[in-house]
Amino acid sequence: MATAMAATAAERAVLDEEFRWLLHDEVHAVLRQLQDILKEASLRFTLSGTGAEGPTKQENFILGSSGTDQVKGVLTLQGDALSQADVNLKMPRNNQLLHFAFREDKQWKLQQIQDARNHVSQAIYLLTNREESYQFKTGAEVLKLMDAVMLQLTRARNRLTTPATLTLPEIAASGLPRMFAPALPADLLVNVYINLNKLCLTVYQLHPLPPTSTKNFRPAGGAVLHSPGAMFEWGSQRLEVSHVHKVDCVIPWLNDALVFFTVSLQLCQQLKDKIAIFSSYGSCRPF
Repeated sequence: MATAMAATAAERAVLDEEFRWLLHDEVHAVLRQLQDILKEASLRFTLSGTGAEGPTKQENFILGSSGTDQVKGVLTLQGDALSQADVNLKMPRNNQLLHFAFREDKQWKLQQIQDARNHVSQAIYLLTNREESYQFKTGAEVLKLMDAVMLQLTRARNRLTTPATLTLPEIAASGLPRMFAPALPADLLVNVYINLNKLCLTVYQLHPLPPTSTKNFRPAGGAVLHSPGAMFEWGSQRLEVSHVHKVDCVIPWLNDALVFFTVSLQLCQQLKDKIAIFSSYGSCRPF
């Protein structure tokens, strides 16, 4: 009995020593690694032209589609803003070519990119708030920090992977259609959003429903991408989507950011799992 108790005490001492090393050394090593990765992610969002103080550089992206060539164009991204857009639309019915571009005095903020960058900055702040000299005393303290960091990273990732669902009246009222010169025709709506690592442009062609229409009018709800046949009311006019044209372009640095988020979340989870293992052996007492 005494020998068994001694062995148990020895095992407990070893576990306690390993847990002390985890709290005092490995946790800070993981925090440093996370800071390095997230600073790289943050640099992707900054995209300064000549160092940290330089102006944010402009990047041109050619719009493409695996379907028809009804829409072609170039979008210019400057950090979290769409600074230029040059779009050609071939009308399906008569092959008329429409050209529209951003007014020179206008930029369109991409809230998804701005929000994702802010969440990354908050995650970095949480990590740097625990200096090398700081000593974690409990596993629960580490878990709380990891949960807070993972929450920010998950929110950052979700802002890029989950575009907002908008109703057609919300798209019409967004102000984006008024960014163009010449002004868009009344029977066109446009929407721009981020989906994963892509910048997407959607053009909706509309036609009015006559007051004598026998169609059962059912306003469409919110959606990332509306389909032909979707109806809505704008002002005193009832409208229906007749054609939808979606084109996009890959933003390589958004792909980098998503990879950094995934790797960081995995590191956080691995550290949480190690804490959980010691908890299962009852070795998470304060030090």
